[in-house]
Amino acid sequence: MNIGLIAMSGVRAFNKELMEFGFTLPGFVERAKVIASLPSLSLLTLAGLTPKRFGVQYHEIADLRATPELPDSFDLVAISSYTAQIRDAYEVALRYRERGTKVVMGGLHVSVLPEEALQYCDAVVVGEAEPVWGTLLEDFERDRLRRVYSARGQEFDLADAPMPRFELLDISKYNRLTVQTQRGCPWHCEFCGSGKLLTSKYKQKPVAKVIDEIRRIKELWPEPFIEFADDNTFVNKAHAKELMRALAREGVRWFTETDISVAEDEDLLRLMHDAGCAQILVGLESPVSAGLDGLELKRNWKLQQLDHYKRAIATIQGHGITVNGCFILGLDGQGPEVFDAVWEFVRDSGLYEVQITVLTAFPGTPLYARLLREERLLEPTAWERCTLFDVNFRPSGMSVAEMERGFRELGQRLYSAELTQQRKAAFYERRGAAWPEGA
Repeated sequence: MNIGLIAMSGVRAFNKELMEFGFTLPGFVERAKVIASLPSLSLLTLAGLTPKRFGVQYHEIADLRATPELPDSFDLVAISSYTAQIRDAYEVALRYRERGTKVVMGGLHVSVLPEEALQYCDAVVVGEAEPVWGTLLEDFERDRLRRVYSARGQEFDLADAPMPRFELLDISKYNRLTVQTQRGCPWHCEFCGSGKLLTSKYKQKPVAKVIDEIRRIKELWPEPFIEFADDNTFVNKAHAKELMRALAREGVRWFTETDISVAEDEDLLRLMHDAGCAQILVGLESPVSAGLDGLELKRNWKLQQLDHYKRAIATIQGHGITVNGCFILGLDGQGPEVFDAVWEFVRDSGLYEVQITVLTAFPGTPLYARLLREERLLEPTAWERCTLFDVNFRPSGMSVAEMERGFRELGQRLYSAELTQQRKAAFYERRGAAWPEGA
């Protein structure tokens, strides 16, 4: 029997004007293009769990309208999608079912809204797929596929994680590949639609397994660039340092996401540099206290760090690691003045790169529940607006029109080719190094 693994890839704004403006600004779409080019690690992991008696193929669909013919000859199709592309994923599911192909869907959105997904497919996986995938395949072979395969209450140990089947990829299509070193996050940010929607337990993968995956990638791509598919790689400093020491022997360059606390640990920063860290994305969220207060449901740590942001950025970049500072616009308490505040912070802080996003209420998050309760969601099921660039709610401190206009104008200021080059050149000047071609 043949299994098709279908990833809905690509990141695009729903607002056509924003899309058109974005494609004129290289800096604005740079990170989006990177995200769009990442393969689905979850599907590659499922492939690693699949017994060899099944044939397995991996495919990506970036734009359904530009894909008139779907990959064919499958007995079972597994589809993974982000919320913004879920409508396209449902259409793909229906097309396969019309052919008589069984379809299973999973991931964050499906785990939160399984009843919605079941309108379009034969079965759904709720939560982590590893504990239930083998049972699902056995049921499929016996023609007794159940509607729901839930892993809730079955915590998967990452020590048992299979080797993702990177060999299913056409490596030449990617500028980086993903490896997961941990799953979930111990913090509780109201807006976060992360892996904690799949698992309630924050856990780390054994370092030896991480290194095995990187070595497998190196067999296919001798000098790869790696992105760690983690919510916050350096939460557990002891695990992080063990990983850094092991990575230093592998000779790879890599990127990850974390919080500003790495700046407090000089030993960790040295290890990160020696291990090949090219850049970290740090969720700064807001350059002013408005919006930070109450952003974390069980602590106010980010608000307490605000006065240290600029010094922390200088410390991290002083170790030769560039910082991509991420800001969320439209947080409660922020008025139109926040757009100038972000501009001034980026200008004064020396950030190498900057990412601006719109506060987005993803289904299943505490933010979505609160805004639904407050009747502030523009369209509660307009999943196509969950792009991080489109407004899907009424901000508290400005109108929707002011939010959209301010976001667009700030993007024009931040992401012009001239200013993007100036930020990058300044980093190398402070380091006393030549600005490498193509940086």
